[in-house]
Amino acid sequence: MTQAPVRTDILALAREQVLERGEGLTQEQTLQVLQLPDENLEELLGLAHDVRMKWCGPEVEVEGIISLKTGGCPEDCHFCSQSGLFASPVRAAWLDIPSLVEAAKQTAKSGATEFCIVAAVRGPDEKLLAQVAAGIEAIRNEVDIQIACSLGMLTQEQVDQLAAMGVHRYNHNLETSKSHFPNVVTTHTWEERWGTLKMVREAGMEVCCGGILGMGETLEQRAEFAANLAELEPDEVPLNFLNPRPGTPFGDLEVLPASDALRAVAAFRLALPRTILRFAGGREITLGDLGAKQGILGGINAVIVGNYLTTLGRPAEADLDLLGELQMPIKALNDTI
Repeated sequence: MTQAPVRTDILALAREQVLERGEGLTQEQTLQVLQLPDENLEELLGLAHDVRMKWCGPEVEVEGIISLKTGGCPEDCHFCSQSGLFASPVRAAWLDIPSLVEAAKQTAKSGATEFCIVAAVRGPDEKLLAQVAAGIEAIRNEVDIQIACSLGMLTQEQVDQLAAMGVHRYNHNLETSKSHFPNVVTTHTWEERWGTLKMVREAGMEVCCGGILGMGETLEQRAEFAANLAELEPDEVPLNFLNPRPGTPFGDLEVLPASDALRAVAAFRLALPRTILRFAGGREITLGDLGAKQGILGGINAVIVGNYLTTLGRPAEADLDLLGELQMPIKALNDTI
């Protein structure tokens, strides 16, 4: 059998299996999608958009993020300039509560329904959890917005504390496939991250879990990662693309080609037809303005607006203008509660 009919077959199969029945692609099927040539990219993105519209609807969820504690992290995540183990320019710093509240206010003004408090730590200590609790209370007194957290690996007691604080969603990325993870992080295991995510789900918080594409993984490992996420069944998957940071072990890796990034967006949508799929870090350097539009018309249904933790993003206004141009309504807060 020639290769071309096989490539056509996977799109026809995906149309019937995912679009019509709502059943995500398997790992092997996702790999076939990732192997499609550029000539099939437009058709693939169109299918992914149809899947997103049918199983998720037209609304786009907008989120802002802020770093409560930046830098000085003891872990060695090879992509991250916040690790205290690398000679990167990011230095440890804490954000005070008034600044946190102001950031939440600015995020809400952009139309965002979600505000995520992030800390560069292996896991939270008592000081950090106290700071988070105070921050959440102060934000709630002044801003009507859902609050999410990303504070590293948790114990059961810490999970229960965050749930009691009313944290809506917890972000903890698996970052990459199980098989590739040891090439990305050596100071903790993939299984430790998985354990935190399971506890978060059982505590009733929404699970936000994604990763970074373009960290030297193979297409097979990219498909494996999509299958790992499908098994976890997260409420949201943020898709980041490596933005190589000076001083980190991955600082010299090449930026993922735009066509590969868009193919991955579509493949993850077909593997996760009902999941919130969020554009996150690295999309600017990887895709640019045109690619952002193609991604939103190729399966994406959520965006982080403004800046990221240690890198600049697009101005919130630019993303909101783009959503308006594409006639994609922003999800209202009362629809997320």
